[in-house]
Amino acid sequence: MLAALDELALPLARLAGVSSGAIAATFYAAGFAPREILRLFTSVNFTRLTRISLSRYGLLRLDAVQVLLAQHLGAECTFADLQRPLTLVATDLTEGISIYFSEGLLIPPLLASSAVPILYRPVEFEGRQLVDGGLLNNLPVEPLLDKGLRIVGVNCNPINRAARVTTFRTLVERTLNLAINANTTLNKQKCDLLIEPPELRLYRTLDYRLAQELFDIGYQHTMGQAAALTALLHGAASA
Repeated sequence: MLAALDELALPLARLAGVSSGAIAATFYAAGFAPREILRLFTSVNFTRLTRISLSRYGLLRLDAVQVLLAQHLGAECTFADLQRPLTLVATDLTEGISIYFSEGLLIPPLLASSAVPILYRPVEFEGRQLVDGGLLNNLPVEPLLDKGLRIVGVNCNPINRAARVTTFRTLVERTLNLAINANTTLNKQKCDLLIEPPELRLYRTLDYRLAQELFDIGYQHTMGQAAALTALLHGAASA
């Protein structure tokens, strides 16, 4: 989607992201070109990046991921260092609320926003236990409201209504997919335009090896919305 917007020369005033969207939005806000973000992503060995912790809080640690992010963004990078305003969203496990980060240190909130609960250990930051923001809000439009902006929402998890649950893994994936989609319903209505490629319903959540294919689907679908996206520029900025 970001690659298509760049090619169409459509400006983005602000970004808000959660989970994998937080990672893409952060690198884009830091000045990385979308296809460069894809290249960095596909060059990563995710098996080596995650270390088994077998703690009561989660199966995997994010230490190596933190090191990788620091290499590209800077260990002490802050939101103020970014080229575009950015808000990242994480979930506070104790209070059961969404926490919005748009200032201060960048990497801890980024790790928290993408720390899938149970799979990854919660991120301890500012006295909170934080996990993936998508748990409560997988389409965080709130930071963009009331700013005179046109809001383009991006949802990469459309429901496959023909999917069959045949294994424990597909049961877990289906349960998470349904829960995440349920918390996006209201926010979809707040978007001026929703980018939701229907082809993505056929892919599994963790199909990392198909990154290029998934990227192309998002790019082609967004280019197909060029007229609608251009129309949004009339009367307001774009977000």
